Amino acid sequence: MKIKYLAIALTALALTACGGDKPANTTADTATTGTNDSKKVLIATESSFKPFSYLDNTGNLVGFEIDLANALCTEMKADCDIVAQDWDSLIPSLQANKSDAIMAGMSITPERLEVVDFSDAYFDNTLILVGKKGDNITINDLAGKTVGVQQATVSGEYLAKHQPNATVKAYDKQDNVHLDLSAGRIDYMLADFVPASDWLKTEAGANFEIKGEPIDINDKVGIAVRKDDALKGEFNTALASLKASGKYDELVAKYFATTGSANTPAPADTPTPADTPAPASEPADANTSKTAEPTKK
Repeated sequence: MKIKYLAIALTALALTACGGDKPANTTADTATTGTNDSKKVLIATESSFKPFSYLDNTGNLVGFEIDLANALCTEMKADCDIVAQDWDSLIPSLQANKSDAIMAGMSITPERLEVVDFSDAYFDNTLILVGKKGDNITINDLAGKTVGVQQATVSGEYLAKHQPNATVKAYDKQDNVHLDLSAGRIDYMLADFVPASDWLKTEAGANFEIKGEPIDINDKVGIAVRKDDALKGEFNTALASLKASGKYDELVAKYFATTGSANTPAPADTPTPADTPAPASEPADANTSKTAEPTKK
């Protein structure tokens, strides 16, 4: 099945090409019949969430969610485009018919379920606190500390609810949390287990470690679609088929060196990532507050 990967940025719900050779399909006529009677589906993701979805050295979208989307579309006999957008634009774009589905490590939450539907979960997530090697701090010792999170994620909400005396610094991209942690501009970061563990294996993360135990918040990741969209059922059927055939476990093993249905791997099982850019000389853009935004990754 044909899968096309386009990296795009969304401004005021207008999609424009960003580092690609071809513009994205910006019409609202999504999830329609394509060539050879195949359904056309536009799947939106984020391009800075390694190893789920990210850009390789040639600018192509790669990662667990990209391969999973590919396999799902093949199972559904759908003609899919996969596009990368800014995190905050993903749900507005879906609601405006600029995309048909979201696969971006997005948590299934009560707040989101008010505006979108979700498929069955394809991954279980936990959170980890990361800081410099050498101290014995845990998640309960963050009063007066500056902790970086990606904005509008479960990490920010967790700190707002459970650690209100921590200073939360929210960033537009997870990569920028890494940059400021490396440069010493924040004390710690709270992030999803897999991408944070992936970063710890890079040169930039070599002097950092997980503090305490992973935090289980019963966080499940699914595919977001518009309310009452038949795609939800199609994705569920395709996902069940991939699990039954072993293809899903094959993809999990490829990226997380373990098998099982939507289970977070142990720290030793995280994959070795590609090179990570060195920290920037200037602070990354961030918003500092005592609380974080209530929506989540």
